[in-house]
Amino acid sequence: MSDHIQEKKHRSEQHEVNNWPTYNPQAIEPKWQQRWEKDGLYIAHDANDKQKYYCMDFFPYPSGDGLHVGHCRNYIPTDVLSRYKRMQGYNVLHPMGWDAFGEPTEQFAVTHGIQPRETTDRNTANFRRQMTIIGTSYDWTREIDSSKPEYYRWTQWFFLLMYKHNLVYRDLNWQWWCPTCQTTLSSHEVIGGVCWRGHTGITKREIPAWYFRITAYADELLSGLDEIDWPEHIKMMQRNWIGRSSGCEIDFHTETGESVPVFTTRPDTIYGVTFFVLAPEHPLVHKITTPENRLEVSAYISEAVKMSEIDRMSEAREKTGVFTGGYVINPFNDDRVPVWIADYVLISYGTGAVMGVPAHDQRDFEFAGKYHLPVKVVIASDGYKGETLEKAYTGAGSMVNSGPFDGLQNEVGIDKGMDYLEEHSLGRRTVLYRMRDWLISRQRYWGTPIPVIYCKDCGEVPVPEEQLPVLLPPMDNFLPDGSGLSPLSRVPEFVNATCPKCGGPARRETDTMGGFACSSWYFLRFTSPHYDKGPFNPATMKYWMPVDLYVGGAEHAVLHLLYARFWTKVLADAGLLPFREPFTKLLNQGQLMGPDGHRMSKSRGNVITPDSMVETYGADALRIYEMFIAPFDQDITWSTEGINGARRFLNRIWTLYTDTYNQSASATDVDSGLERLLHKTVRRVSERIDTLRFNTMVSILMEFVNALAEKQRAGTWNTASYHYALETLLTLIAPAVPHIAEELWELTGHPYSVHQQSWPVWEDELAKDEIVQVAVQVDSKVRGVIDIMIDTSQEDVLEQAYLHPRVQQHLQGRKVIKVFYVPGKILNIVTQS
Repeated sequence: MSDHIQEKKHRSEQHEVNNWPTYNPQAIEPKWQQRWEKDGLYIAHDANDKQKYYCMDFFPYPSGDGLHVGHCRNYIPTDVLSRYKRMQGYNVLHPMGWDAFGEPTEQFAVTHGIQPRETTDRNTANFRRQMTIIGTSYDWTREIDSSKPEYYRWTQWFFLLMYKHNLVYRDLNWQWWCPTCQTTLSSHEVIGGVCWRGHTGITKREIPAWYFRITAYADELLSGLDEIDWPEHIKMMQRNWIGRSSGCEIDFHTETGESVPVFTTRPDTIYGVTFFVLAPEHPLVHKITTPENRLEVSAYISEAVKMSEIDRMSEAREKTGVFTGGYVINPFNDDRVPVWIADYVLISYGTGAVMGVPAHDQRDFEFAGKYHLPVKVVIASDGYKGETLEKAYTGAGSMVNSGPFDGLQNEVGIDKGMDYLEEHSLGRRTVLYRMRDWLISRQRYWGTPIPVIYCKDCGEVPVPEEQLPVLLPPMDNFLPDGSGLSPLSRVPEFVNATCPKCGGPARRETDTMGGFACSSWYFLRFTSPHYDKGPFNPATMKYWMPVDLYVGGAEHAVLHLLYARFWTKVLADAGLLPFREPFTKLLNQGQLMGPDGHRMSKSRGNVITPDSMVETYGADALRIYEMFIAPFDQDITWSTEGINGARRFLNRIWTLYTDTYNQSASATDVDSGLERLLHKTVRRVSERIDTLRFNTMVSILMEFVNALAEKQRAGTWNTASYHYALETLLTLIAPAVPHIAEELWELTGHPYSVHQQSWPVWEDELAKDEIVQVAVQVDSKVRGVIDIMIDTSQEDVLEQAYLHPRVQQHLQGRKVIKVFYVPGKILNIVTQS
């Protein structure tokens, strides 16, 4: 930077400002926002010779009156990063659009008594306005809306693609039903017995519905997690949701010959089965139930289906069940085993059947005790003498009462048992997944129509691609009527259709797709949002994808992210994509709570809007405060005093330039100390933005501004180094506070725009830390930390280490035999007692 100082040292002489204006963000910020949009400053240009960087925020629902400052915890940091990357020379794609279809938007329309089309258009316009006033640099030429036909045409196209590849099917099954939303929900959308939109009273109904066969990709969805840079807790949530278990299916049979497979990871306990349990929803329950038990069984089923899966599986809850009167035959020993139903067995997991082994499973033990069922020990611990068990024995041991397997260690018996059942055709090795296929049907109006037609002669017929989009018709009354059918079923001109195969009369599918279908591919559409020959332009998709950084809340850890990964793998297998993971790096921002410590909501009256903050303090103050308040991924509570401090910091920056440029300047000397500080600041700010440590980035900028202000107070400001530091400071703050940086850049005589300048670089020698911390170990255990000059010799480091009280304590009575030193990092003193 020394050469730059000499080249630019006279700039302040040439541009002295005698009547410096007062800092007024309310005037400055709209002026520059309009200029940037008019000039197309943030438009991303496809496939140029620059290295690309694709930074994307989670697709927001336009299902509210507007944004609050909590939303800005996502949008401001990604904007800072995008601006920084542009200044580094990257071709940056930073788009924004609207996840407009689905229950959130429809429910907002219902609540306000307005058509969802109207609310969507009104809300998206307001969201766009709010994102603009906080200074975001989105490429608005790529704005997309999932509820527009030019978008959902391709969502339907992807449905047909998956239909063609046998990844879409229709089935009659037990599904979650939300009485408030009046629609089915996927298992992902019901957590703790509550609808994903917070509604209680969730039950299960047997409903015909459409599914995406996501389980076909279960193994790859697991293995792919090892290839991507995502937070470990998000990966673990996906692994747990997929829930892979290796085991076997054993074929029990009813006394009338129907096969009832049961999944187990413990075939070593097969001889200990004393009862058999079916889920209340299991299709064999009614066949196997005897007449005298039917009334009790039916009553139990009616109550069980009202409960959530979480409640049914709760370990704390007492297990209940009902005997059906029927029996199955254990294929290993031909024992006649009584069949019960119990709500702790789920039709959605495994085969919906469980073999009861009370001696070796505590849940089964408690159930057997309650209903006086036999307990048969088949795994004996060391020293077991045949005494009655007081609780289930779940440890390792020898197999007993197990026919040909007696005497084997049970770990060996697991493999031997699997070999035996396959050799004798009693079952098979298998892998079970907790994840179920993705239920896509919704009995609601506001969604992508499912492109299928039903013909009495031809059956189920997909709509031909050339007839897409199947348009969603306008409806005055779009509310569900309690029938369980989509409101579209009440629109004859939509329902009545012509069969594409035979030309005869037919009817359309009236279910719409859940909103997660639209958000499973929108990142691809952003690469060519106006392309009409396909869902995306293959050339621009190859240039921009995959997404380099994807940022949003952890609430979509399973839902959206899992679906988007599945969709991407399907498209890759169809030859449409050259990659299999859509998001290279993922980050989750922390929540910003209201001043009362609760999540911001209108009902609580604790919402702080960006509009009010911009009006009072300015957008740049809001941006600085949002970043400085806490680490990016940490939850934090809003503080008005905090944003006051951010505004005072911006005033200090403004004053730096007022005081400097209102004075005559010779600017001839070089300040080597300031030059070193500048290089360190550039390095440290760059490192913080690269790693999204925005709170410490702001701290570093504050330290630098304070150092410059101190030089003014001391009267040592009039140097070439100082003036160059002021110039560089504007480029350093430009990503974080773009408006004040642009205004000061212009006022100090620089050509438009500061955001088109190159990001400053540092010289390694000048940017070195003069003082570093060295961890002192004694026998590889850290016993203290010492501060040293970066060029301190090993002998001096060792001498200083010996003075540390805790190091002295751990060296007492010991002989030092060797010393290892990693310069500037670790000193390890090895001793002998």
